[in-house]
Amino acid sequence: MAQQKSILKLRGTIGGISFYKSKDGYLAREKGGVDASRIANDPGFARTRENGAEFANAASSGKLLRDAVRALGKDASDGRVTSRLTQVMAQIKNMDEANARGERSAAEGMSKDEAKALLLGFNFNVNAVLGAVMYKPFDVDTETGEIKIAGLSPQNDINLPGGASHIILKSGFASINFLTGESEMIVSAPVRLAVNGAAQAVSLKPATVPVVEGTHFILLSIDFVQEVNNADYSLNNNSYNVLAIVAVE
Repeated sequence: MAQQKSILKLRGTIGGISFYKSKDGYLAREKGGVDASRIANDPGFARTRENGAEFANAASSGKLLRDAVRALGKDASDGRVTSRLTQVMAQIKNMDEANARGERSAAEGMSKDEAKALLLGFNFNVNAVLGAVMYKPFDVDTETGEIKIAGLSPQNDINLPGGASHIILKSGFASINFLTGESEMIVSAPVRLAVNGAAQAVSLKPATVPVVEGTHFILLSIDFVQEVNNADYSLNNNSYNVLAIVAVE
């Protein structure tokens, strides 16, 4: 791929060169490739078909996780979360020892402890990583989804962005069945703290636990807002907000 350097930015195809805009700017590449019907039927492209099928599985598994936690993730994600999560799911798919190449799935690999370890600590917003935003340790109850933080002082324990007047903390308890595609997430009541408030114990506990059978994920959400006339406003399009997986069972 080549970057477009001219003042005029082109889109479309001219003389076999495709011009388009991506997250990396305006790019250009030569149009080409193998005919789709040949890839689908030619024995010489068997590996390509296998790789494509497994990539599709990793992508759909990542989407299932993103959709399951959307109630929290819509306010705390970066522009590359889809590709980052697909990459992790591809590694988990590789742990499937039951199926042949081309049929391996993240659902099968998810049964491994090593797979759960890959998702533990995943940050949906790479620009606001939990460990770089909150310095206070916390306890997680994997049976109830409760997260406890003892004596949280926003001024001392949180890396506060400029303009924030309050932080809002929530926990999410999600259960995802990667085989059937079923999912459920229960979110705790929010805890809202003034950034200049005194230290206090925080408990984030979902009212119930999910009934869907699957892999359990517990997530911690931290949102930063500015209060103006009794209304909360997000900061910089939510770019400072945190959402991280803190337990996987």
